[in-house]
Amino acid sequence: MITHQLSFAKINLLNDNVAEVIVSENVNISLEMSEEYDDFMTQAFSNNFAILVNKINQYDFSFEAKLSMASHENLTAIAVVTYDDESKKSVDKVAAIRKFDGWNLKVFDGLNLGWQDGLDWLQNELNSDKPNN
Repeated sequence: MITHQLSFAKINLLNDNVAEVIVSENVNISLEMSEEYDDFMTQAFSNNFAILVNKINQYDFSFEAKLSMASHENLTAIAVVTYDDESKKSVDKVAAIRKFDGWNLKVFDGLNLGWQDGLDWLQNELNSDKPNN
């Protein structure tokens, strides 16, 4: 595993096509931070990839960041691991705003082995999407 530190988050490259994202505590993700993240993902992945958002910290997004984040053309699937109801509700709100983008997103309960379940689901999604790789 290779770890990279962005200005607001840690990115763990779990394998050739899956990254774990851990946003720092109490960050309000701005449009500039979202662009920093997108630039990193473009450099890290040239083919289809998936992200595992490990929502162990509380954070929020500016409205502009909500509209632009996770728009990378090679992003195949997003698994979000949450640890409380508030985190799950915040994911649902952002997903509702981006409903028309057709995200392939699934939320997992971190208190019930959700991290591993999320990683397994991402691998299955990537494997089922092989023709586009």
